[in-house]
Amino acid sequence: MHVMRESWTDERLDDLNAKVDRRFDQVDQRFDRVEGDIRELRADSKALRAEMKASFERVDERLESMHRMLLRFCWVMILALVGLIFPVVGLVVTKL
Repeated sequence: MHVMRESWTDERLDDLNAKVDRRFDQVDQRFDRVEGDIRELRADSKALRAEMKASFERVDERLESMHRMLLRFCWVMILALVGLIFPVVGLVVTKL
C-alpha cells in the first residue's frame, strides 16, 4: 500500500500535471475517433435513406400499375356481364 506523502514538491506537481495532460490527450484522441465514427454513421444513414426512398418509389410505381390493371379488369368483367345479360334476357323472352 502506498504511503501518503505530506508534502508536494514542485517536481511532483509537474509530474502529476504532465500525467494529467497525457491522459487528457488520450481522451481527446478517443473523442476524435468517436466523432469520426459518428460522421461515418451519419453519411451511411443518409445513403441508406436515399436508397430506401428510391426503392419505395419503385414499389409505389408497381402498386399503382397493379391498381390500374385491376380497375381495368373490373371494368372489363362488368362490361362482359352486362353483355351476357342481354342475350340471356333475349332467350328467356323468346321462350315465353
